[in-house]
Amino acid sequence: MEPFSFSTSHLSIPTNTTIFSPKHHPPSSAAAATTTTTVSFSLKPPSDSNNSAAPRRPSKPLKTTPTSNPLANKLWLTSKLSPPPPPPPPPETEAETETAAEESGGEGANSDSRTDFRQPGKIFVGNLPAWVKKPQVAEFFRQFGPIRSVILIKGHHETERNAGFAFVIYDGDDEEAADTAAMRAVEFDGVEFHGRVLTVKLDDGKRTREKARERAVWLGGNGGEGEHRSTWHEERDGSRKGFQKVLETQPENWQAVVSAFERIKKPARKEYGLMIKYYARRGDMHHARQIFESMRARGIEPSSHVYSSLIHAYAVGRDMEEALHCARKMKEEGIEMTIVTYSIIVGGFAKMGNADAADHWFKEAKERLPSLNAVIYGSIIYAHCQTCNMDRAEALVREMEEQGIDAPTDIYHTMMDGYTMIGNENKCLIVFDRLKECGFSPSAVSYGCLINLYTKIGKVSKALEISKMMKMTGIKHNMKTYSMLINGFLKLKDWANAFSVYEDFTKDGLKPDVVLYNNIITAFCGMGNMDRAICMVKQMQKERHRPTTRTFLPIIHGFARAGEMRRALEIFDMMRRNGCIPTVHTYNALILGLVDKRQMGKAVTILDEMNLAGVRPNEHTYTTLMQGYASLGDTEKAFQYFTVLRNEGLEVDVYTYEALLKACCKSGRMQSALAVTKEMSAKKIPRNTFVYNILIDGWARRGDVWEAADLMQQMRKEGIRPDIHTYTSFINASCKAGDMQKATEIIQEMEASGIKPNLKTYTTLINGWARASRPEKALRCFEDMKVAGWKPDKAVYHCLATSLLSRATFAQSYVYSGLLSICREMIESEMTVDMGTAVHWSRCLRKIERTGGELTEALQKTFPPDWTSHNVLDVNSETETADLESDDDDDDDDVHYNANGINGDDDTDDEDYDNVIS
Repeated sequence: MEPFSFSTSHLSIPTNTTIFSPKHHPPSSAAAATTTTTVSFSLKPPSDSNNSAAPRRPSKPLKTTPTSNPLANKLWLTSKLSPPPPPPPPPETEAETETAAEESGGEGANSDSRTDFRQPGKIFVGNLPAWVKKPQVAEFFRQFGPIRSVILIKGHHETERNAGFAFVIYDGDDEEAADTAAMRAVEFDGVEFHGRVLTVKLDDGKRTREKARERAVWLGGNGGEGEHRSTWHEERDGSRKGFQKVLETQPENWQAVVSAFERIKKPARKEYGLMIKYYARRGDMHHARQIFESMRARGIEPSSHVYSSLIHAYAVGRDMEEALHCARKMKEEGIEMTIVTYSIIVGGFAKMGNADAADHWFKEAKERLPSLNAVIYGSIIYAHCQTCNMDRAEALVREMEEQGIDAPTDIYHTMMDGYTMIGNENKCLIVFDRLKECGFSPSAVSYGCLINLYTKIGKVSKALEISKMMKMTGIKHNMKTYSMLINGFLKLKDWANAFSVYEDFTKDGLKPDVVLYNNIITAFCGMGNMDRAICMVKQMQKERHRPTTRTFLPIIHGFARAGEMRRALEIFDMMRRNGCIPTVHTYNALILGLVDKRQMGKAVTILDEMNLAGVRPNEHTYTTLMQGYASLGDTEKAFQYFTVLRNEGLEVDVYTYEALLKACCKSGRMQSALAVTKEMSAKKIPRNTFVYNILIDGWARRGDVWEAADLMQQMRKEGIRPDIHTYTSFINASCKAGDMQKATEIIQEMEASGIKPNLKTYTTLINGWARASRPEKALRCFEDMKVAGWKPDKAVYHCLATSLLSRATFAQSYVYSGLLSICREMIESEMTVDMGTAVHWSRCLRKIERTGGELTEALQKTFPPDWTSHNVLDVNSETETADLESDDDDDDDDVHYNANGINGDDDTDDEDYDNVIS
């Protein structure tokens, strides 16, 4: 059964329904009046000029049943009924052959044979200067008539000089016109040409006749005399046959192919063409060009086939400029471009994603060639599918159907791949169904297109269903289908299922390629198993697979994220030793790791190395550096790299402005931050949640709750929903302004919107109650945090203990018991405080237990290991006078609390929001 073709001339379906229909609807006037956008693959019977004279009859009658597919008749009509071949002519008897030979014998036969070998319009030109070239000869003899070609015989030893003679072939509307021009040229026999007297005469066909006779002697002997080919010719023919055999049996062994070609003593145009074609398939355009020039140096003129092979070599090597140069040379030399040549050029531009250039050459092919085939249509359809222009691809499919060209399975797969790129699941499935309806059996490529579709749109479960369906039909997975499944699970960060697919891959006895190795290495790096990833690289090298830059990138990125920059740099050097050239993504991974560790000097050094290596930094490079300087509060450096980014013409996006806003808010330059937001509005870059979080956090650092509230209202007007970080920053602003009632209202609003407080939110609220001198509220908030399932960290314990110590007295037993409980929890968690905190807490303990006690003993277990009683006595003796003279009121305690608790918490806030933004 012939494959179907795509058309909308028979099926008309509205846009709100599927694009294909299995039912055939004949055209009508009502349907023609309806304006519907249709995309359909119809099955059109082939055109037949004799259809009206003699109706066709099917070879087998069609059996119809009430439950048969309504497309059955349509599918059957696509079968082209080719007439049987004509019977072979009866063989001639020996008597008839002898009679014919006698009738054509004698002197007239020799004369006729001379005339047969003579080419009309061809003249011989002798005594030419050795330095002359084709253009000079053509220019001189063009005065007698239009010239088809000039054959200049080159020297045997010096190919740059000619042998002293040439043949000029005149052109004309017919043979008589060409002979007339040749006769006019012969009249000028003896004319002087560049100091030489030329010999000009008609070609008598002697050269062609001798070649034919010599060939006949080589092949079959000369009559009954038994004169056979010489040893040299036999060896030459043997080497030519050996070369063709190596090409057929060992195409992957390029050394054997080259050796077989070099053994041919005098290669002909056919061997040169085969060698150029071999290099073209390998994409070795330089060696293909070398063989081409060697052929021309031997005096062998290239044919259309040879030129097409050379153009194919440049197309595979993605050098379309040189491919077009070869096409222009073909036209200059009068060699017509065939449909193969046009298909190669269109396919070359299609692979490079240049659909406009592919369209240009496709239109030229339609204008110059009488008909096109499925290959060139497949190339132009592929070009538009790669650029996601599916409307144009569908139009080309309809055009191909109108030309009566049957679509092969490659067209189906190309269309499925195009619909996959735009994420159109419905149309992709319809193409797959039509493929089966038209008699094609789905292959591994067909199922692979569906697996690729579902992995790209995130429906990996459906991809697994397609995989099971594929196995049920008896089709085994190949390398690409397994790679697609693994890649789909990697996108979901489902490492377990990714390794499960890899185990199935190994059970099938397949050997991984570079792409599959890279996916497995990415999975190990995602799991944090960096040592296993390095082992996979070594195993990859043992299997003689060359690692690429993409192989080492996830390993470098993993070490950089983990803060192990020494090992990341070691892998970077290892990548260079393996011959892999670092890309901008490799350098960005190193810079990101150094920025996370706040090593901005080393990050700038990597940037300098990047520029020296000729790798141009991109937007992500400068944005990462800006984020690093923003975390340090260095606004000047952040603006400096922002200026460099704009001067180099790189795209400034919302992430770049986020880094700039972070630098301004971190350093307290809120007016500069407002100027940045105005520039964002001027460039029509919308604000997202992260931008508002940075701005609200900036105003929270200054305690300006009114500006923070205004930003919250702007968020709601723009339809941006606040997240947990937005609410936490707003609570921080309220706490610093001392408005704990507002902070409590924000907590209630947050819980009403379905957002639960996190550890950072509770820490901020405890800090606020401590500032408000309400330790009982802070202690209650601490208990609520534990009930919510959050484990307190060092910042929470520090903040709460400092607040309670500043308020603890013997009258407030709940505060005393709360301190003991916090100390026991810190001891169980093996937490210790720094020396400054220990000194401050020891001063507060002197007011509670001057001679020591249970609280002092418990609290000192959280002090640093180098803390001793001697240090306590020294601190107490130094501060005893100051403590006796100082007032024992709440204001002094607040000063101690603010000097230690708030600063430490601010540092924690900064680190948390840096992580959120990054």
